[in-house]
Order: sequence, then C-alpha cells, then structure tokens
Amino acid sequence: MNVRKMTVPVASGNQPERTCIGCRKKGLRSELLRLVAEGSGSTAVLVDERRRMAGRGAWLHPSESCLALAIKRRAFGRALGGAAGTAAVERRIKSGAYVAGAPATATPTVQPESGSEI
Repeated sequence: MNVRKMTVPVASGNQPERTCIGCRKKGLRSELLRLVAEGSGSTAVLVDERRRMAGRGAWLHPSESCLALAIKRRAFGRALGGAAGTAAVERRIKSGAYVAGAPATATPTVQPESGSEI
C-alpha cells in the first residue's frame, strides 16, 4: 500500500503570522502594528495598542518604508473599508515609540541588580 505523508507548514514558535499591508511580507503578530478604522462614519485609522479593538484589523510593520508603500498602494482603504486618514499611524511610526509586543506608552524601568548599591 502506497501511503503519502502530508506536511503542514508550522508557524515559527507557534505564534500567529500576519501580512503587512505595506510590503506584503508575513511577520509575527508581535512585530506588527494592528490598525483599525475609527468607525462611526469617520475615515480615520487608529493604532490598536492592545490589539483588542472591535472591527476588522490591518497589520503594518512599524517602519516608514512600509507606511509609504501602504499609502502609495492605497492599502488602508482596501483593508479597512474606505478608511484613509493615516495621521495617527504616521505620528506613531515617525516618533519611533513602537516597541515590538508592548504598547508605546509603556516606559521601561531600570532596576538595580540585587545586592547592588544605588
């Protein structure tokens, strides 16, 4: 009997992968910004810090090159149902405040090593 084995691609580290709307490359969810349309008739695009906001989301690498590609390709409107106001996304990326996997409002705390004097 001839039995074929099927191979299923496995995501690295068992983390979900998403596709960037700018460069169209796949990346880990923790490496990308989640974007959502503001809703209630507005065309503004918001950055979903906690990745929990309601509605359809789009994903973008936090780089100016991916942002420029997404704007050039009009990807925000296609991915988010006509939303095109990207001012909040541009501010976030240009400020460089994004840290993978953490909200931009979080500030790292530095604590001395155990037993060291301050």
